[in-house]
Amino acid sequence: MNMMAWFASLVVLGAVYVAALAFRLVRHLAVCFRGPKDIRRCYGTWATITGPTSGIGWSLAVELARSGLNLVLVGQDPAKLRDISQTICRAAPTVKTQDSSLGLSLLATAHSDEAMRRLRQTVEALDVGVLVNNAGVLEPCAVFLHEAGAEEWVDMRVNLLALTEVTAAVIPGMVDRGRGAVVNLGSASSEAIPSLPLYTMYAATKRYVARFSKSLHC
Repeated sequence: MNMMAWFASLVVLGAVYVAALAFRLVRHLAVCFRGPKDIRRCYGTWATITGPTSGIGWSLAVELARSGLNLVLVGQDPAKLRDISQTICRAAPTVKTQDSSLGLSLLATAHSDEAMRRLRQTVEALDVGVLVNNAGVLEPCAVFLHEAGAEEWVDMRVNLLALTEVTAAVIPGMVDRGRGAVVNLGSASSEAIPSLPLYTMYAATKRYVARFSKSLHC
């Protein structure tokens, strides 16, 4: 009898597990096969993106614009911000852009207070429904922790503070409107790779991004 009860429990547990996997598979397939989502209707008419002047950030900014979202572009080089604004205007002529020059490596210092105040004023006046935290710093590259001086790690604060402060500036409007999406760019160095001794600080900051994102989602 005890064996039968034990076997029945295992059968029920296995059935629940298979049902959970099947539900996840069906949900994934539904996302894959449904039509494109109207981002503006789901989230809002504006997106804010950090680090949009090169690489992944540049591509994301252009794709968001092609999806019809107006963009608040946050970076520390005004000339490069103007360049990406012009690129977006050519790719999506009806899209509006606003440049917000912010020295991301100076966040949490007195030098960033005025720039952060301007950014908060900008996003408070707009229907910002999407935030993409793309800005990040990788250097110094391929060195052990003790091989670089402390001053060389200072710019790595961008990976932590830009993510945190810009999110804190943008998310109140999303909460008030009851809609919004925050996209944080992480790294396999914090999830898939057990350790990365030549990129210790980078992997550690990206682990923060992962935990921050999961906690924000909950």
